[in-house]
Amino acid sequence: MEKTKNIRYLVQVSLMAAIVCVVAFVPFLGFIPLGVIKATTVHIPVIIGAILLGPKAGAVLGAVFGLTSVIKNTIEPAVVSFVFTPLIPAPGETAGSLKALLIAFIPRILTGVVAALVYRAIARFNKTKTVACVAAGLAGSMTNTALVMGSIYFLFGQQYAAAREVAFEKLAGVLMAVVFTNGLAEAAVAGVLCALIARPLVSVFEKQRQK
Repeated sequence: MEKTKNIRYLVQVSLMAAIVCVVAFVPFLGFIPLGVIKATTVHIPVIIGAILLGPKAGAVLGAVFGLTSVIKNTIEPAVVSFVFTPLIPAPGETAGSLKALLIAFIPRILTGVVAALVYRAIARFNKTKTVACVAAGLAGSMTNTALVMGSIYFLFGQQYAAAREVAFEKLAGVLMAVVFTNGLAEAAVAGVLCALIARPLVSVFEKQRQK
C-alpha cells in the first residue's frame, strides 16, 4: 500500500513538472515579453502542484520552474537575461555569473514551499478550501516576484541598472514598481486560477491519499 502511494505521488509530481515545462516553453504563455522584462505564468502550475501535493513537491516544481527560466533566458535572451542565466554576460562584461543561478532557483523553490505552507495553514480553518487556495496563489506569486526583484537588487544592482539605463540610486524604486504592478497582477491571476483549478482538485487528491 505504501509503495503504491509513493509511486502515485512520484507520478503526480512528474505530471505537474511536465505541465510546468509545457507552460514555460509554449511561446508567449509561460514567459511573456514586456519590454526589457518578462512577465510569467509558470509559477501558477508550481503553486497548484504545491497545494495538491505539499511543500516537498512544491520545492521540486519550483526547481523545475527555475531550470526552465535558465534555459529560456539562455536560448531567448533579453537585455536583462544575465540575472537568470550564468551563460549570458551582463552588458560590458565577458562572462556570466553563477549568482544568476541563485535568482533563477531560490525564489522559485520558495514559491512552491510558501504556497504549500500557506495553503495548509489556512485550510485548517477553511472548510471549502477556496480561501486557502486563493491565499496560496497570492502568497506564492508574491514570494516569487519579491524575492526575484530583491535578489536582483542585491546581487546585480549596478549591472541591472546599467542594462535598464537608470541610475542605480533609482533602481530600488524601479524594482518596487515592478513588484506593485506586474507582481500584483500576476498574484491576482494566480489567486483566481488557484481557486478555479486547484480547489476542485483538492477533494480528488484528498480521497486518493485516503485509499
